[in-house]
Amino acid sequence: MSDELLKLRSEIDRLDSEILERLAARAKCAQRVGEVKRGPLYRPEREAQVLRNIADKNPGPLSNEAVQRIFREIMSWCLGLEQPLKVAHLGPQGTFTEAAASKHFGGAPVLLPQQTIDDVFHAVEAGAAEYGVVPVENSTEGAISRSLDLLLSGNVSVCGEVSLRIRQNLMTRAADLSAVKRIYSHSQSLAQCNDWLAHHALHIERHPVSSNAEAARLAAADPEAAAIAGERAAQLYELPILFAGIEDDPNNTTRFLVIAQHDAGPSGRDKTSLVCSATNRPGAVHALLQPFADQGVSMSKLESRPSRTGLWEYVFYVDVEGHREDPAVAAALSALVDRAAFVKVLGSYPVAAI
Repeated sequence: MSDELLKLRSEIDRLDSEILERLAARAKCAQRVGEVKRGPLYRPEREAQVLRNIADKNPGPLSNEAVQRIFREIMSWCLGLEQPLKVAHLGPQGTFTEAAASKHFGGAPVLLPQQTIDDVFHAVEAGAAEYGVVPVENSTEGAISRSLDLLLSGNVSVCGEVSLRIRQNLMTRAADLSAVKRIYSHSQSLAQCNDWLAHHALHIERHPVSSNAEAARLAAADPEAAAIAGERAAQLYELPILFAGIEDDPNNTTRFLVIAQHDAGPSGRDKTSLVCSATNRPGAVHALLQPFADQGVSMSKLESRPSRTGLWEYVFYVDVEGHREDPAVAAALSALVDRAAFVKVLGSYPVAAI
């Protein structure tokens, strides 16, 4: 072994010891914060500020995404020293929603898989979980209707968002595709892989199931079946991936919302989600949007949904840039209340970090 290599390894050992000492000091400081702080220990806006600051100061060679994920884990485990968070998500284990929850909260929280999106909302509303993670829209297939409906009717606030790149894989115990008789997956995933399936598996039966993880469980027990799911599901059920990355859109991404019983404070780079309805008169929808234009508030989403209160009556889901406490956003919301038949602010929260 060369002298240079020995010196480099010695330097790495010294740095590792220094990092460990610094981690211990940070953890003790985090414990002290928990002792003096009142209210929720987890503050989405504070975490977002820390992660942005880390990215701004990153000297390389690690990417911003890499250092942010490392520090996400540090913050997660330091927070968990007090009492691990309980986070409900659409389950079972191996779903993309579980992956989104882990990405946002790190490895320390207790993840509570739920059978349905309704169950995630109920867990948060009943206090069985401090936070919930639900899918709200996919870049290919659009909005998740049930999540939108429950945001309107539920008693929770949106306090965070997660963007997750969705990579779909076909996994099976069969030796090759010709031996596969059935393909299981969630209906959204089947739709996201429609072109690939049409070209490679047109005559194979497709069976929509409650989740991709459930699809993997079924395929693991059936040698003539395959599942479309993520890598985590393949690992959990020990299913070989026959074809990787079969999604039609290479940028296929799902956006998830984090729900809780408290708001997030301003972080400096925020988004506000709301739902509203227009009065039944000409130009009413234009009037809903005018306050945001008047205040120079940028709108990133506008989507209509049936209101479920009457035939051909709709509500509008709106995302705008900024926090509800920002002067321009606050002024626009105040003007909107005077013009709309109904307004509900779903929450203000930090824009997804990575």
